Amino acid sequence: MIDRSFFRRDPLTCARELIGCTLVWNECEGLIVETEAYSVVGDEASHTFSRAGTRAFVAKHPPGTAYVYLNYGMHWLLNVLVKEGTEDGIILIRALEPVRGLEMMQARRKLHSPTALCSGPGKLSQALAITGADHERDLCSGNTVGFLDRKGPVAVTSDVRIGIVKSAHLPWRFLLEGSPFVSVRPRNGIVPAKLARSVGLSAAENSKTQKKPKRVRSSGEN
Repeated sequence: MIDRSFFRRDPLTCARELIGCTLVWNECEGLIVETEAYSVVGDEASHTFSRAGTRAFVAKHPPGTAYVYLNYGMHWLLNVLVKEGTEDGIILIRALEPVRGLEMMQARRKLHSPTALCSGPGKLSQALAITGADHERDLCSGNTVGFLDRKGPVAVTSDVRIGIVKSAHLPWRFLLEGSPFVSVRPRNGIVPAKLARSVGLSAAENSKTQKKPKRVRSSGEN
């Protein structure tokens, strides 16, 4: 499992470097294909900007701790704390590509399509049975829950974050380039034709593009 030192860095670096890692959650695993970074510094979309309880959470807990909250009273969202680097922050795990425990995820989500199982933060929490009971859980101290490092270099793109109004211009959403498992594809985020066919993505759906996303370097490209 990834150790705590990974999360002793700034939120942008950690959010980018988590792409291509694997989230292990008991009997289930998923490749992380989408994250969002939230900083305690100058980021009005971060919970730390408006919630004293979140600021207390950041101050109290070590890096690598789960920050789980109920969004709109409906969906549990999994985040991980990063701190003790140049900036503290919280990273939202937005989407996964299911790797292990597919049938269990399908039963929990009452869906069959692999691309729809974890294509959003609320969806992946339901698929993995993540709840408020997992808030403050240490994600760096066990063998059944945590993160596995990348198996090799990956291509990462960035785009604006989803579903926020404040600080919405910041390109702090990171995605695995060409993945059909993300929640919202980046502008001009076309999935390779062969991969699109393999997951049942139509040509019309795959052609919905706007602006070319910004390319960022992965750790394998540093």
